[in-house]
This record gives sequence, C-alpha cells and structure tokens, in this order.
Amino acid sequence: MGTFSIWHWLIVGAVVLLLFGGGGKIPKLMRDMGVGINAFKKGLKESKDDDKAEAGDGDRKTIEGDSTTVSSATVDSKEKASSDA
Repeated sequence: MGTFSIWHWLIVGAVVLLLFGGGGKIPKLMRDMGVGINAFKKGLKESKDDDKAEAGDGDRKTIEGDSTTVSSATVDSKEKASSDA
C-alpha cells in the first residue's frame, strides 16, 4: 500500500483543490449539486402526480343521482351481479 494511505491522498487532494480551485468554488459546486438534487426530486414528484392523474381519469365513473365516484371495477361487478340475477 505504500507509505501513504487513502486519507493522506484525500487531504492532499483537498489542499490542491483549495490552492488551485479557490475557496469559493467548492461552496458554489456544492450549492449547484443541491439545486440539481432538489430539481430531480421535484421532477420525480411531478411525474408521480401526473401518473396518478392519468390513471385516475379513465377508471372512474359517476353513478347518476349520486355524487360519489367509484372505480369502474366496482360498477362492472355490480352490473354483472344484477344481470346474473
């Protein structure tokens, strides 16, 4: 493994970044990474909401005279049961 461990190389790398990259670049880089992560999470949330809205539109029926909404599977099973009787 040699005379230097991974921790020595990480410290040397951090010092080199500070010397050649400047002190203000690391916080800017971390801020940009945080903005990117937040945008990614927001996109995932919007995608899930869109999927739920699309799935819910076609599967719902309203029974006449009643303001409740039921799934089409429930309506189909009730119609099938009434036709069997």
